[in-house]
Amino acid sequence: MKISASIYSDKENSILDTIAALNASHVDMIHVDCNDDLNVFADIETIMENSIIPIDLHIITGTPERFYPALEKFDLNYVTFQYEDLNGKKLEIPKDFTGQRGLAITSNTEIEVFDEYADDFDFILFMATIPGQSGGKFDKLNFRKIRAFQQKYPNKKVHVDGGVNAEVSFILRNMGVYASVSGSYLFNSANINTALLNLKLAEIESQYLVKDFMRDLNESPNIYKKDLNLEGVLNAMDTGKLGFTMILNDDDSLHGIIGNADLRNGLRNSLEDLNNLDLNACINQTPLTINDTYTVYQLLRYIKREPRPILYLPVVDSTGKATGVVNFMNLIKGEI
Repeated sequence: MKISASIYSDKENSILDTIAALNASHVDMIHVDCNDDLNVFADIETIMENSIIPIDLHIITGTPERFYPALEKFDLNYVTFQYEDLNGKKLEIPKDFTGQRGLAITSNTEIEVFDEYADDFDFILFMATIPGQSGGKFDKLNFRKIRAFQQKYPNKKVHVDGGVNAEVSFILRNMGVYASVSGSYLFNSANINTALLNLKLAEIESQYLVKDFMRDLNESPNIYKKDLNLEGVLNAMDTGKLGFTMILNDDDSLHGIIGNADLRNGLRNSLEDLNNLDLNACINQTPLTINDTYTVYQLLRYIKREPRPILYLPVVDSTGKATGVVNFMNLIKGEI
């Protein structure tokens, strides 16, 4: 996951000193917040003269057209406009602007507002705290909104701003978020490099629970045992794209799972007559599972104890009912 350092969050140093510190830290982007002030481009010019780090500009304004000439002039990498402040105006960013375009929304705005921009815009920015306020707490509602957006727009990138510390960063990386903005956490740390490593790589104890960021049951591959058939299993595995499907009892309790390997073994044992494939014999009735009230810290300790690499875990509640899935594919793929 890319880290975009919010340059105005450094209250102790001059802009030149902050730029020098960020150059030394090898941060991925420099995030510049603009609250309806064209003078921001003087700072952007200073950044460009003293750094080659990509600039990530977030504009909050009710008159976006005032900023279009500057966007044509400056070769910015990313520009984002805050949706709620547009007051119904449709963004018409000039085609001469070659950087990536994003739409920022607050926690109270539905992701459907991105629909009218989906053809031309590259990413959405989830404002997980109040825009313009530094040091706020991440609103966990955004975990579900991020998943919903990724399902609706699998080819669009997700950026996140607000309340991103090391523990939130771990969850966002696991969810496949492309970039997160960090301000107070970076600049209030004793060492920017250490804070940056925590945001990118560290596995930090979290106050958030598995149920806060897991795929819910209706987003997870599953089929009821009473409906078990080969086509249904294949469809569930194909739709879920996780390499397995959960098998549920009528009361939603987890009966077991069928994974790629389970299905291959079943087919191999039935090669002489595939019509006699016994799907019940393919079910792993003792899969590893995780409780939905586990913290991230407990989750990490759990998977580290296992000698086998874990790609996914069915999630259950205290009664054994399936509630969702967590998977680790984005962490395994690493920082792209």
